[in-house]
Amino acid sequence: MGDDGTDCEFCTIAAGDRPAHVLYETEGSIAFLDENPAVTGHTLVVPRGHETDLLSSMDSPGADVFRAVRIVAVALEDVLEPDGFSVFHTSGTLVGTVDHAHVHLLPRFEDDGISLALARERLREADAERLATAVRESVDGATGDET
Repeated sequence: MGDDGTDCEFCTIAAGDRPAHVLYETEGSIAFLDENPAVTGHTLVVPRGHETDLLSSMDSPGADVFRAVRIVAVALEDVLEPDGFSVFHTSGTLVGTVDHAHVHLLPRFEDDGISLALARERLREADAERLATAVRESVDGATGDET
């Protein structure tokens, strides 16, 4: 696949060259039903342009995509009355078979069989403080804030 999204199935959907059940669209994003849904209403929200990550830069289309996620979630809530939602975006080698950035929006229902379990351990105070300090410094450097 080319870096510009040629041969990308999400790019062809965004361009209108491949059929999809579109739920919502803006100039910068499009939301459509996943053709292999985990649950009823499983929606993918993608940027129209070929992007591999929504979180890597302040100039990414992430804000538009996550705004669309919120709008579609409200509509799915109205139509399906789910018990809640799971929302996730992966990037890098974890994206899967499609390297076009996307957010999964899954309406959740009791006994839906979905498992998004995370292995967990207790947060260590020293590790937490080191990480929090480093991230705050990075945020301050990126935004120019000195809070």
